Amino acid sequence: MSRRLEEYTTNRRSPLPVVIIGNGPSGICLSYLLSGYTPFVKEGAVHPNPLLQRKLEEFPDIPITQQDLEYLSEGLEGRSNSPAALLFDTLLKPDTDFLGDVDSVLSWTLRPDRAIPHLVLGRGPTGGAWSAIEESMITLSRGDWMGLPDLSFKDWMRMKRRNLRNDRSTAGDILNYYQYYVKNKGLEDNFVSGVVVTSVVKMNEKFGNEIIWCHSDCKEENTQEKRMFKVSGFIQNDSGSKKNFCLYAENVVLATGTYDSPSWLGIQGEDLPFVSHQISALEEAVKAKRVHQDSDPVLIVGAGLSAADAILLAHHYNIPVIHAFRRLVNDPALIFNQLPKVMYPEYHKVHQMMKEQSVFQGGPYKGYISFPEHRAVRFNDNKKCIFRDKNGQHHAFNVSMVLILIGSNPNLSFLPKSGTNLTVDSEHPVSSRRNPLDIDPFTYECIQEKGLYAVGPLAGDYFVRFVQGGALAVASSLLKSQEKPP
Repeated sequence: MSRRLEEYTTNRRSPLPVVIIGNGPSGICLSYLLSGYTPFVKEGAVHPNPLLQRKLEEFPDIPITQQDLEYLSEGLEGRSNSPAALLFDTLLKPDTDFLGDVDSVLSWTLRPDRAIPHLVLGRGPTGGAWSAIEESMITLSRGDWMGLPDLSFKDWMRMKRRNLRNDRSTAGDILNYYQYYVKNKGLEDNFVSGVVVTSVVKMNEKFGNEIIWCHSDCKEENTQEKRMFKVSGFIQNDSGSKKNFCLYAENVVLATGTYDSPSWLGIQGEDLPFVSHQISALEEAVKAKRVHQDSDPVLIVGAGLSAADAILLAHHYNIPVIHAFRRLVNDPALIFNQLPKVMYPEYHKVHQMMKEQSVFQGGPYKGYISFPEHRAVRFNDNKKCIFRDKNGQHHAFNVSMVLILIGSNPNLSFLPKSGTNLTVDSEHPVSSRRNPLDIDPFTYECIQEKGLYAVGPLAGDYFVRFVQGGALAVASSLLKSQEKPP
């Protein structure tokens, strides 16, 4: 067990100020901000937005984390619906949406006196979901949009003598960058890997009395009560052995992302051994030579980027593919119809294949068959897949394996009611796109649960360049709450 984790285990009288669940970009950025790294407006810097520039000039000696984020972000527009995300993004990368090359207007000063003790708990290695992505996969976002504060990704790539590919990078480079960032900024002691959190329960402790367990909807009417969370789970080491832990924290930040629980179709046979919901299953099957160019086709269900990545991977190894999806190829909501062709040539190639290579009409792409407007009905033990087209007719095909890549949902089973009581619409489960957690836009604190924060996709932020604004909002909130009144 980690020394720091053990230090706080079972010590409810001296709870840890902050526990962060999730060690991806959101958790890394927040750890950086809570470790005393303090953003100031760089002396002599001029932001291209004149209104924001005037606001920044009003309190040049006050850290951004201590200023009014709502006031600073007022009037900003961009590719995010979060004002805090837009603010931090434009401070770090001014004018980037217009391909500008204006330097960050922030300078960073390490102030140990402003650090807040915290731990970052992650299931896997530091880097979150990036550690589970095939290393050669090309990122959707531009490479320089994947960077974290005070160490640009481009500078790291130059240092490693690596080159961006069409302004984008590989997942392997991104993961190495994040792990280097944690080490370079001295954050390693804050991170604990191999941790599975199984329960987060809120409790109140009245001074001098015993612990009082509290449901998530309890009211904190007594101002002398001390808010606290009990975080329980286990640590799994490389040998597979487990060790339980329990620690107490004043604040908990959810930074788990959305990749824990792949979406299912909910049809017969979906739990058969040859059916999988992760692209890694195809990688393993290729390495084990269970699928190859002479095997039955691999069925890929879905019309998003994960499905496209699987098609590209299979195409690389000359593995035949049947591709089934529910939408029309020209549906405006299809992600391929929203990506610039010049910047994403490989995804444009998959989209061409989807349009031109129908089993009914043929096409130029050998080893690939497209089935638009088809729904999988069931999978049989003999690896036969049954589909239904838009006219209600059924078709059957033999396959070697099935990949169902239709998205994923966050796994918040460690929270009461799996977090549904914290969402915008408490009648439906948590969904990063359709039903995220209901948060204050300038603190990212959950509206229904004080002391519980959510960042990243759980709060509706998807891209690395924007999840950092959530980290800024949380850090600002926590730092302000620790200020001593005059």
